[in-house]
Amino acid sequence: MSLLDEEGNQDESLESKTLSAEDQVKDHSAGTRVVAGQIFLESGKSDSQSENEENFHSREEEKENSLEELNSLEMSNLLNKDLEEAEVQSPVLTAIGGTADGEPCHFPFLFMEKEYAECTADGREDGRLWCATTYDYKKDQKWGFCESEEQSNKRRQMQEAEDVYQIGMKILNESSKKAQKKVAYQYLLKAADMNHTKAMEKVSYALLFGDYLKQNIQSSKELFEKLTEEGSPKGQMALGFLYASGLGVNSSQAKALVYYTFGALGGNLIAHMILGYRYWAGIGVLQSCESALTHYRLVANHVASDISLTGGTVVQRIRLADEVENPGMASGMLEEDLIQYYQFLAEKGDVQAQVGLGQLHLHGGRGVEQNHQRAFEYFNQAANAGNSHAMAFLGKMYSEGSDVVPQSNETALQYFKKAADMGNPVGQSGLGMAYLYGRGVPVNYELALKYFQKAAEQGWVDGQLQLGSMYYNGIGVKKDYKQALKYFNLASQGGHILAFYNLAQMHATGTGVMRSCHTAVELFKNVCERGRWSERLMTAYNSYKDGDSNSAVVQYLLLAEQGYEVAQSNAAFILDQKEASIVGENETYPRALLHWNRAASQGYTVARIKLGDYHFYGFGTDVDYETAFIHYRLASEQQHSAQAMFNLGYMHEKGLGIKQDIHLAKRFYDMAAEASPDAQVPVFLALCKLGVIYSLQYIREINIREVFSHIDMDQLLGPEWDLYLMTIIALLLGTIIAYRQRQHQAIPRPAGLRPAVPQQEPPPEHQPPQ
Repeated sequence: MSLLDEEGNQDESLESKTLSAEDQVKDHSAGTRVVAGQIFLESGKSDSQSENEENFHSREEEKENSLEELNSLEMSNLLNKDLEEAEVQSPVLTAIGGTADGEPCHFPFLFMEKEYAECTADGREDGRLWCATTYDYKKDQKWGFCESEEQSNKRRQMQEAEDVYQIGMKILNESSKKAQKKVAYQYLLKAADMNHTKAMEKVSYALLFGDYLKQNIQSSKELFEKLTEEGSPKGQMALGFLYASGLGVNSSQAKALVYYTFGALGGNLIAHMILGYRYWAGIGVLQSCESALTHYRLVANHVASDISLTGGTVVQRIRLADEVENPGMASGMLEEDLIQYYQFLAEKGDVQAQVGLGQLHLHGGRGVEQNHQRAFEYFNQAANAGNSHAMAFLGKMYSEGSDVVPQSNETALQYFKKAADMGNPVGQSGLGMAYLYGRGVPVNYELALKYFQKAAEQGWVDGQLQLGSMYYNGIGVKKDYKQALKYFNLASQGGHILAFYNLAQMHATGTGVMRSCHTAVELFKNVCERGRWSERLMTAYNSYKDGDSNSAVVQYLLLAEQGYEVAQSNAAFILDQKEASIVGENETYPRALLHWNRAASQGYTVARIKLGDYHFYGFGTDVDYETAFIHYRLASEQQHSAQAMFNLGYMHEKGLGIKQDIHLAKRFYDMAAEASPDAQVPVFLALCKLGVIYSLQYIREINIREVFSHIDMDQLLGPEWDLYLMTIIALLLGTIIAYRQRQHQAIPRPAGLRPAVPQQEPPPEHQPPQ
């Protein structure tokens, strides 16, 4: 089940498909149903699981079977009754104008030796619908229009808009070139001008983000308002975002909440996700774990059902602050030169390079676009060279099927067997899946269990996940929730989305563990953040790299509303650097402060330190040393940040927000040096300064004249101490004179340019070194 629009457009994956009311209330029952390792549980399950649960389930199944039989009979009777009523109550079309004005249309009617069961435009050049009021039109010539002229014009206009929209979508889906996508959006723009709802949704988002159209927040707002009036959940969600972020409108969290709620009621997944985060963090609403759980679980169900055997697209989460402050640090993105080098190695027959490039192209990510054709070619080359990993992945591709690789259980089974025989865990897991679901072989739970165990023993996450599912559902083995929990935990450590989903379900219902709403929400949130809309993170990053900070910040702000911590910190970073011109000068720091605060509450250390800095310097808020001290202390205690420890040392040294204490200052400086090697040099300088200050304070505290009056130089240095002192002074003077004479005798250097010595500014009195 795809989370994209019905049109399947990858570029607007943020526009998630709308859920029907039936989908929103649908419960997934717990039982033996397993989909790609996914378990389904009843949302209303009790907190604890009794030992006689299996007997309870068997009794319930018997009841359900009997109820199903009764329901099937009742439903058939109801359907027949409804059909009869529909036939009686179906509206009768009345002819308008023509030769039989006001008479009822006759269906079917005969025209040009063809029967028509509905109104037709055949025989008319203007395309207006008509009907006959008797069976034989040729004989009686009795007819009239099925619609007024105004209705006819509106229908033709909407049909024309639909045709233009379909042309635009076809170009958009079939082309990967930016120029072609811009052409596609011109068609969509034309369809939107003709009030085509889906075209308006596409265009409004494109104007909001600056995707293939020039960014125009005001125009997008007008379109969102129009869509909202028509009841579009996507329009309602987007209008809520504009009010939440204050883009194009005055910020209003109350209005944002109303629009988000309407969007969620209409089935918009992103609106559900935003509400889930708001209830979890208590933003604009009373904090409610159970409400957050309801929203997150609904979205997670759809994300989990969208996961294929080959896995979803890999999304690279890149922090802009880390890239700027540590340019040498790897961001996870592969440079173009490095990719070309791997391609060169692959062409030369390097099997490892072929397998690596195959996996990159299969899943996408790290700067490489998803391309199943390239992945298939690389895996094929490596498999021909005898690589078991490549064989296993070819088996996965054939098992899943795609536009490039036709689905074939037989071919997949051959590759899985070859890889499994060579001890490859991916192949063993694939073979286990074949026996579990009967793909190309008869269903055999014992063999499935055997192969999953082999794969799990080698640490392969798919094997661990499927093994956990078998223990949970009691397939081929006795039900064992503790074993299921163990294998789901192992798979989650490998980052498998469905493992997080299954663990969330177990914690939400108290199956095999003590019920924990907080743990369930965090796990469901993790699953939701792996949805298709997460691709927008890379789009935003690319916009920022291309110098379009306005587009990047809007995209990051929407993702921040959805609860992505990396988006919150990136939005705050762009605002902090004052790179987004769409945000007013006076609003930059307050908005940055808001998102640093949200990112810090999710455990991001840099954000916590930034909060301290903002309160220390008064950025976006009043100067408040005490609050700054609290934030630095939290970063120091919870995340062991060397920067925070250093700043705490400085504040203790100066007595800012806390009582001045040189001893505590030295302690924090020492802790900073221990926490990070990078802090050792600034700590050394700070300690030197602290030593001087301490010495001066000590001298101030004692009376120097009184100390010297108690000193007897005759006793200390002897009766002839004055002669010793005169000798030392004479030696010093002689040394200085000799040094000066040597300088005058030195050969003068030719005049030339000398490097200027930079003047060092003294550090400000109340500023913690960064």
